Amino acid sequence: MTAELVRGQNHTLPQTRLEIRVSAGTPVVAGATLGDERGTVRGIEWIAHPGSPQLPGLEVSQQAAADHRLAVDLEALPAGAHRVTVLLALPVGAGGPVRFGAVPAPFVAVTGLDGTEIATFTLTDLDAESAVSALELYRRQDAWKVRAVGQGYAGGLAEMLADQGVTDPAALAGSIQEAVTRGLARSVAPPPPRTPEADRVRHATGSADHRPTEPPPAPEPPEPLADPATTGPAHTTQPHTAQPHTAPGPAAAGASAAGPSTGGPINYAHPRRQHAAPPSPPPAAPPAQPGQPAQPVAGDATGWSMDERLYNQIWGMFEDLARAVAAYRSAVDFAESRMDQELDRALSDPRNRIGGAGDRAREAARVKRDELASRAREALDRDLAQLAAEAAVVEPALPAAYAGWGNPVWHAHRIPMEIPMALRIGDLHLPERTDLRIPLLVRLPLERGMWVDSGRTASEAAALMDTDRLRRLAMETAVAHAARLLAVYPPGEFAVHVIDPAGSAAGPLAPLVEAGVLAGPPAAGPGGVASVLAHLTRRVDLVQMAVRARAADSLPPDLDTGEQLLVVNDFPHGFDDRAVTQLRYLADEGPAVGVHLLMVADREEASAYGPVLDPLWRSLLRITPVADSHLADPWVGHAWTYEPLTIPPGSQVLEQVLTAVAAARRAAGR
Repeated sequence: MTAELVRGQNHTLPQTRLEIRVSAGTPVVAGATLGDERGTVRGIEWIAHPGSPQLPGLEVSQQAAADHRLAVDLEALPAGAHRVTVLLALPVGAGGPVRFGAVPAPFVAVTGLDGTEIATFTLTDLDAESAVSALELYRRQDAWKVRAVGQGYAGGLAEMLADQGVTDPAALAGSIQEAVTRGLARSVAPPPPRTPEADRVRHATGSADHRPTEPPPAPEPPEPLADPATTGPAHTTQPHTAQPHTAPGPAAAGASAAGPSTGGPINYAHPRRQHAAPPSPPPAAPPAQPGQPAQPVAGDATGWSMDERLYNQIWGMFEDLARAVAAYRSAVDFAESRMDQELDRALSDPRNRIGGAGDRAREAARVKRDELASRAREALDRDLAQLAAEAAVVEPALPAAYAGWGNPVWHAHRIPMEIPMALRIGDLHLPERTDLRIPLLVRLPLERGMWVDSGRTASEAAALMDTDRLRRLAMETAVAHAARLLAVYPPGEFAVHVIDPAGSAAGPLAPLVEAGVLAGPPAAGPGGVASVLAHLTRRVDLVQMAVRARAADSLPPDLDTGEQLLVVNDFPHGFDDRAVTQLRYLADEGPAVGVHLLMVADREEASAYGPVLDPLWRSLLRITPVADSHLADPWVGHAWTYEPLTIPPGSQVLEQVLTAVAAARRAAGR
């Protein structure tokens, strides 16, 4: 039973792996501090905040948001930590409210891994405060408890950190707010809910009565989909979009940097994002017959361009499929539960234990169960049929960046002059209808790197495959993704570097090498690994300094300010401790300044490094070279099957695309 706490009240925690969910109604900064037996914070290494979101046993959000999920594993906290204090603060300079008295009362819930609420606390009676200690988890006699605190600070984050005993709290508060400001500048809000016009297809089916009356909360960017196997402790959710944090379109960082010639700060804001409301979607096609649902229309969503309308429509299809299947599964579970209850009541009556009364009661309960399940399946089939009809219309209309390799649009593809909103990296489906595929889109520029899992333990299909064949397939998948990225960026604005320490990927890399589209030959051996990592680390350092100093014109003239992709094969082969540290640095700091990772690796083989690489795996979007059910959506937690994009047998589309990339570069003089 949930304990509804008031200020100062405490409650015993029945488990040590928890989630702390925050709902504030307005973007807030969420963080946490660790305290010793006296409640003292020993240093900044005991503080989790958006600029440093992970500690042993603790993970917080990386940006301001209206909803947060903080992951806590009390058994994994550093030695000597006896207290976890959850802190909330309003972001400074974001144009929003400056005091908690002007926003709805924040709500905080401590839940188990299954989402069951253990204790809740509503932070009322706040006024001029812009920061607040929401609650604390503390140890008492080998047992953990939660206490509702609700202590507000009119002096903001700095005053609250000072009260926690932090040295130089003003400087730390400034760095936290700076990290939040960078996150707000890079982030793109999730697509808007479907308007009545854009959702008319679903409403016209007449089966919407079994769906939730309110849409589920929008996922916190940038991770609408997550791999439960790689998230932090007790944290099974955000990509994304497909952001599926990577559903079919997780929000990602903004676009390409301005070159040194601009004379101003490098701008990583997405060039297509507008702040005004987008125009309404095009009118729907008329119903085929009176009383029938309207015919699906490609681009049937809000947006400034057809690409944005299609992106939002795909997002809406993903949401619709998730909700429809959730409603069906819930109805079936209810039918089973009701049958069990009726059987228990019938058999608890001694009069039904003789004669045929008990058998008749069982049969009646089963008939009711079957009737309810049948009605739920009929409603689901109607929704699935309408979604399939929409998918059949949308798929042929997709631009190359959203289309699969088998779509004819790739054969007529021309290298664009500006980057698209997103890129398709696979498909998603649920077991209720495996032929209904939703494109898995990731926003561009990439907010996080990707990891192609080459391990045989990744899935049942991988376990049945020969090891060498699986590794080759994983590298071919990485090459195909690199080619798609090269093909959707303007000439010269995207560079691909490859590390192949043992030279084992010569075959899969041949299309990239022969087309001459790589930034240099694949790096081999310890020297090659060190050279490429040093080059990209230097680029990250220089661009970061230029951004902070607002001095883009001070960048060296030979520095390539375009987006960079590092493809790493067979990690950790050929990597020493220094190289591993550099790779982790690129994974953490690179995406914000246009350096991204695409790794091909078996996590089992990297286990020799121990838990030091866990943050690396969690920072990457895991995809597989074979179908695998490892992605969970942020609404109802469905296990979605990821299907990698495949090139049709005998097709030369990959070679044609790379030839077009090379020709566009020559024409542009790059």
